[in-house]
Amino acid sequence: MDVDGAKILVTGASRGLGAEIVRELARRGASIVLTARSAGPLEELAAAVDGEVVVADLADPDDASRVRALVADCDAIVLNAGIGEDPPLDEIDDARIDQVIDVNLRVPISLSIAYAQQRIASGRPGAIALVGSVAGIAASPGSRLYNATKFGLRGFALSFAEELHGTGVTCSLVAPGFIRDAGMFHDSGTELPAGVRTKSPADVAAGVLRALTDAPPEVVVAPPELQLMARFASLAPGTSGRVQRLVDVEGRRRRAEQV
Repeated sequence: MDVDGAKILVTGASRGLGAEIVRELARRGASIVLTARSAGPLEELAAAVDGEVVVADLADPDDASRVRALVADCDAIVLNAGIGEDPPLDEIDDARIDQVIDVNLRVPISLSIAYAQQRIASGRPGAIALVGSVAGIAASPGSRLYNATKFGLRGFALSFAEELHGTGVTCSLVAPGFIRDAGMFHDSGTELPAGVRTKSPADVAAGVLRALTDAPPEVVVAPPELQLMARFASLAPGTSGRVQRLVDVEGRRRRAEQV
């Protein structure tokens, strides 16, 4: 699809990677519907890009339903909202599990299906970009809920992309790795092992643009060596675990939490 002149809904749009995605799509001529929980930052960004604001918490069923009612009128949807930080093991309860599953997995699936159903029924083309993570390819300690939901989102996206083939509606997964300057990894303050490279928020926005315009099943936004490491980890999780212990992945995460 051509994003110039398209109406595109972006969730998780108020800050971080979502805000960069909004700015890039607006620069390309798209009309943006921005949704997130934080009204102030959302309205400020919407004013800068002449966008439409929908304040919504996707963990709230009523808010999620309001967003679902908007998707059919959009030429594309970018489902970026997510919860990244897992609480310590002794602090996890069912409420937190439900919240993470709802925001990271259930609502993106629900919105994607509702969007595809309505666009196909009306004979209109469309595009779905689901923002996942390399954490949906390779697991790491202390990210149990995040890994679980991103693995699930990747499975859904790849299956749905194939199912939608030939319908006029496309689905692509955008999987960022370690992103500097904005986003969940940046906000965590975790120190990477020596030699591990990062990508920028602009790279993620470019990945989303490619997902919408070219519709590959998956766009991994990470340096080649990190992509290779993630693929290896998915094939040999035991060896990957030993390597992560060797470079003290869990210790680095815990030290970042204490800062």
